[in-house]
Amino acid sequence: MAVLSELRYPTTRLAKVLSVVLALFLFAFVSVSTIAGILLYQILRPARNPTAPDLNVMMGHPTAFSFTLANGVSREGWFFPGLRGAPTIVVCHGYGSQREEVLTLVSTLQDHGFNAFVFNFAGHGANQGTTTLGYRETAELKAAVEALSKRGDVDPKHFGMWGLDMGGYAALEVATSDPRVSALAVDSPYSDPRALVQIEARRTGLGVLPYVSKFCDVGFRLVEFPYRHEAPVAESLNRLKGVPKLFIESEDHPELTNETLRMFSLAPEPKQLVRNHASYLVMNDEERKIYENQIVNFFLLGMSPTSRGDN
Repeated sequence: MAVLSELRYPTTRLAKVLSVVLALFLFAFVSVSTIAGILLYQILRPARNPTAPDLNVMMGHPTAFSFTLANGVSREGWFFPGLRGAPTIVVCHGYGSQREEVLTLVSTLQDHGFNAFVFNFAGHGANQGTTTLGYRETAELKAAVEALSKRGDVDPKHFGMWGLDMGGYAALEVATSDPRVSALAVDSPYSDPRALVQIEARRTGLGVLPYVSKFCDVGFRLVEFPYRHEAPVAESLNRLKGVPKLFIESEDHPELTNETLRMFSLAPEPKQLVRNHASYLVMNDEERKIYENQIVNFFLLGMSPTSRGDN
C-alpha cells in the first residue's frame, strides 16, 4: 500500500520519475490499443456498395439461387446455366469486393458451357455484419456447394472454383476437404487470414506505428477466438494431389506475392503458376479478356463442360 501511495503522491525524485514513466506507458498502451481497435474494426467492416440489379435483363439469363448456412441464415447467389449436367464453377470475389465485379468472368465461363455461380460473402455487397477474412467465408462456400450439388441440372460430383485473395483462401480450404472440387484457380491467395490483417494494417499507413500491427493481430485472434485451432491452409495442400491447380500472382499486389509463391511451391502436382502485370479488378478490357481466357482454358483442360452427371 505504501508503494502505491508513493506512486500516486510521489515525494522522492525516483518515485516522481517512476510515476512519469508509468503514466507515459499507460498513455502509450491506451493510444496504441485505441488505434489498433479502430483499424481492426475498419478492416473487418469493409466499405460496401450494395446493388440490386434486375436479373431479367442481365446477360446469361441467371436465376436467383438461395442456400442456407449452418446458423440458419439464408444467402442468395446467382446461378448462370451452362450445358445441362455440366460441372459448376463457383466464382469467389475478393476482400472488399462483391459479386458484380466478377460477372465478366462468370459470363465467359458460361459461354464455354460451364454452369457458374456467384454470391456475396458476409460483410460484402448487401450482406450485413463483419467479415472474418476467410474463416466464416469457408463455411459459406461449403454450404453453397452442398446446395448446388442437389440441383438436377448440374454435375453433382464435379465443381471448379476461382477465388481472389479472401475468396482464394476459402476456395483452397474447401478444396482440401471436398473431393467434388475437380479444378481450382486462385489469384493472390493467402494461407492464413491473419496475414490479410497485417497487409490491410500496413496499407492504411498506421501499421508502421510501433505495436499497432501486433495489437491488430491480437485483437483479431480474440475476435475470431472460435477459429483459434484453424491451421494455415498451406499445411493441407498435400490433400490436393491430382487436382489441377492454377496459382496466379499479380505484380501490383506484391504484398501477397510471397504468399502465392510459397503455396505454389508447397502444392503437389498438377499445378501451374501465372504472373500478371495487374490484378483482376483493375485490369483494362483487353487485359481482362486475356486473363479470363486463361482461366477458361485452365478449366477446359481440367474438367470438360460436357455432361458428366451420370459419372
